[in-house]
Amino acid sequence: MLPRALSKLGFCSRTQAEALVSEGRVSVNGRRVTDPLAWVDLDRATIAVDGVAVAAEKKLYLMLNKPRGLVTTRHDPEGRPTVYDCLDAYQGPHLSPVGRLDKASEGLLLFTNDTVLAQALLDPVTHVAKTYHVQVNRPMDEALLARMTEGLTIDGERLTASAAVPIRAGDRNAWIEVELREGKNRQIRRMLEALGIECLRLVRVSIGNLVLGSLAKGAVRELSEDEVRQLRRLAGGNGSG
Repeated sequence: MLPRALSKLGFCSRTQAEALVSEGRVSVNGRRVTDPLAWVDLDRATIAVDGVAVAAEKKLYLMLNKPRGLVTTRHDPEGRPTVYDCLDAYQGPHLSPVGRLDKASEGLLLFTNDTVLAQALLDPVTHVAKTYHVQVNRPMDEALLARMTEGLTIDGERLTASAAVPIRAGDRNAWIEVELREGKNRQIRRMLEALGIECLRLVRVSIGNLVLGSLAKGAVRELSEDEVRQLRRLAGGNGSG
């Protein structure tokens, strides 16, 4: 479909592309197209927006150490700060986050204009592991950790961690490491709440072999070619390039 083609070229998001098409601002091979369901062959078609041809942009892959308090959206109707406030140096291609971290969560967040790779990383079929360090308000014994890996049914939805192990513990709180291979909304927080445990901090530290490392909070860096290749392998070989 035409909106998907514009998104794949890195011009804009699919939602934005649908609006452009509906407004009559998009043409294919010189003919204006207003149907968002119109099919287009990217290998043969020339797509233009407002009369300017759209060319495939260079693929860009970024890692952000998301601070707590930012929402994962480009524009927030409530005027809250967003993760895009950290991307001022990267205003060229249209970059979208690969998945989300909620406002209270921190850590590794990927951005790219490679929509094929992004979708593959998010596809539950690929089971790409995402690892989190989580601070809770009490020590976690083996029984509680086992309940997270055995799975909990919450509001009719089965939530399961692929791994949950202790990191360190004090008298009043503890840190645990939780690995997920599925992407349910607020999954870790909901599981802990069902167990009567309060989540104090939640930091994503890795996606597959990609590790947050020492990247400063709020800082952004480009991924290396080797890191991108590793992500493509994890995603089953999917991705541009």
